[in-house]
Formats: sequence, C-alpha cells, structure tokens
Amino acid sequence: METVARRLAPILQRILGTDDPPVAIQAWDGSVLGHRDSETRILLRTPDALRRILYSPGELGFARAYVAGELDVEGSIFDLLDLRDLIAGQEADVSLRLDRSGRLRLLRAGRSLRVLGRPLSPPPEEAHLKGVRHSIRRDARAVSHHYDVSNDFYRLILGGSMTYSCAYWSRPGMSLEEAQEAKYELIATKLGLTPGMKLLDVGCGWGGMAIHAARHHGVNVLGITVSSEQAELAAKRVADAGVADRAEIRLQDYREIQAGPFDAISSIGMFEHVGLSQLGRYFERLHSLLRPEGRLLNHAISRPAARKSGFEKDSFIARYVFPDGELHEVGAVVSAMQEHGLEVRDVHSLREHYAQTLRRWVDNLEANWDVAVSHVGAPRARVWRLYLAGSAVNFEANRISVHQVLGVKSSANGRSGMPLDRRA
Repeated sequence: METVARRLAPILQRILGTDDPPVAIQAWDGSVLGHRDSETRILLRTPDALRRILYSPGELGFARAYVAGELDVEGSIFDLLDLRDLIAGQEADVSLRLDRSGRLRLLRAGRSLRVLGRPLSPPPEEAHLKGVRHSIRRDARAVSHHYDVSNDFYRLILGGSMTYSCAYWSRPGMSLEEAQEAKYELIATKLGLTPGMKLLDVGCGWGGMAIHAARHHGVNVLGITVSSEQAELAAKRVADAGVADRAEIRLQDYREIQAGPFDAISSIGMFEHVGLSQLGRYFERLHSLLRPEGRLLNHAISRPAARKSGFEKDSFIARYVFPDGELHEVGAVVSAMQEHGLEVRDVHSLREHYAQTLRRWVDNLEANWDVAVSHVGAPRARVWRLYLAGSAVNFEANRISVHQVLGVKSSANGRSGMPLDRRA
C-alpha cells in the first residue's frame, strides 16, 4: 500500500527544492520523509493540515494548521523556521508561497489522498476586527486581542520585569531583568530625566518605565495604555513599588490626553499599533504635549525600505498576533517627526539586542510550556511560540529591525536644550 509520505514526496521536493529535508516529516499514517533520526520532527497529525495548506497555500495555511494542532513540531521550533527559509529560498521577504505548478501538484496529491472538501473555518484565535481601521475604538480592540490574554501568561514569558520590549544587553552575562533595567536607564539618559520632571509614557505596558523613572530619577510619570489588563496590573505594580505618589496609570488613548505640558515623552513598543494613516497625527499630538526643549524617545520595530509593509494582510502576524499592526521604515519615521516640529537628534538601532531578548522569551515559554497552556490554551501558546521564535530569526537575518529615535521640540528662538556631549 502506498504511504502518505510517498504521495507527498514529489510535492515536498518541489516546495523544498530537495528530496532530503533536514528534519523528519511524519504523516498521519506514520510514514516519514527526510531524516528519520532527526531530533526535530514535523508532524502532519491529520489530513486537515493538508487541507488548510491546499486552500491557503502559503504562510497562512501552514500557520492555521499549526495553531489548530493539525501540524505540530517535536523538538526545536527554530528547525521549523529553518525549513521555512529553505522553502522561501532565503528571500528578503520570507514567506511560504507556492507557484502555480506547485499548487496543482498539491491539489492532485490532495485528491489522491481524499483530503479535499469544504474549507475549514480558521482557528478561533484568528482576529477579525470590525470598524474603521485605526479609529480609537478599533485600535482598542486590536490591542486587547494581543495584550488582554493573561497577565500570568505574560509573566511566564517576560520574567519578573514584565517588560514587553527589546532589552539592552550592555555587558556580558546579564540576566533578562538586568538587561531590561539597562534599557529603561538608556532611555532615561537620552531623555535627560531629572527629579521633578513630568514624563508621559505612551503605551506604558505593565508600568516598567513608569516605575523606573519614578524610583531612580524622581520623575512624576503619567503612563497610559488601552489594555485594561495592563492598566490594572500596572497600577498595582506602581503601588507595590512604593511610587504611587509619583506615578499614575490611566486607561487612555494618546489621542485623548488633555494633561501636560510634559518635559519628556517615552513611547516604547506601541508605535507598531499607530498605522501609516495616523503617523502625522501621532507626532503632531505628542509634539503638542511637550514643553519647549522637551524630548521624545520613540522606540519601535522598523521594516526595511524595500518592503511596503511589515505585517501583510494575510500573514500569520497580521491574523494572529498584531491585527492592524504596521511597521514603518526608520527614514520615514525621522521625516515624519521633523515634519511635525521634532528635531531628530539621535537614531540608535538595537536589532541584535531584540534577537537576544526574543530568544530568552522563547526559552521562558518552552521551559514553562504546560503552565502556559493552562493559562491560555494550547492554540494560543502555539501562536506565541511561533511568533516569538520567528521574530528572533527575522531580527537576526535583518529582515526587521528596531530603532530608538530621539527628537526634541526646540524653543521659539531655536534652543534645543540638548547637551553638547552626546554621552550626557
């Protein structure tokens, strides 16, 4: 009797460009392709995995099958991503695409294996937002999809700092918590924080920057987020840290702020939610909230200039991780800041730092896998495993980057208030 693996072999050879894949690929009947002794095994657990790939022959089909548990990985998730890169041919824009001939071959194999039928519904973890894109209401729903999952789940991944942005590995041997503190101190230094200043932290997460600035620099901080779970825990963490007299957390969109003016503004890892259509409004609003000689530090993931968008509509990231998320090229960010009255004084890439941070988060997730699944369920835990590992690989390969861009609102006579020594 002909096995599933034998019937799939010509298609896999067409997709991978080799009949000897670097990992074992096991079909639902137990038959195997590739290296049988590999420590990593890709499992096609049910015919539904093939059906998903047939109807969405690219990244989305593979991702749906993985999230649903119809396709799984035993061993290193990074080996699966190496296979993705092999399929994509190491293109700068890495995605799983089949050409017309490959799709026809897959269709014939599906017919012979009797796996054709009506398309399967996407896993419920897939986001389907309604309303006007980048309106305040829809942005709140997009953020809720990503962040209002489980604070306990995030704590497993992020560690004690509860910081969900790129750490700064300024010296060898640092723990994740130390590297996150170093990132906050780097930002505080760039902003020139001193006691008594007023700081606005846009997208404050679980309060890490607010606590650091209030505790170590005597700053009065307003932190805002549109995630209800973040806001609740951030307020508790501020109180537990003993800085509630200097730090306030609000559930609020940046477009709704009436406070100010502020001496400094930090925006750490929220810019990805702003959207190209809102870029001007974002910088115009933050500029209006700054006093003359006040500084803005914008810390955000960025895309290469050759790519039109960071999160394509039918990508795994757009459907499961960051609905409505958009990445911007750093040069466009610099131009937008300067067009809206913010003189750019420093641009700092932390690309390698984010790759290392993500690797630590993957280690945390895998070391606590069963507990993570108990918090959010296996499908969502799989989303995060694939997302974190894939992001680490993309930062390492320079497919995406992360930049801190420092701008200042000069006074009417052109004074910036910036020190002459760049290290100050």
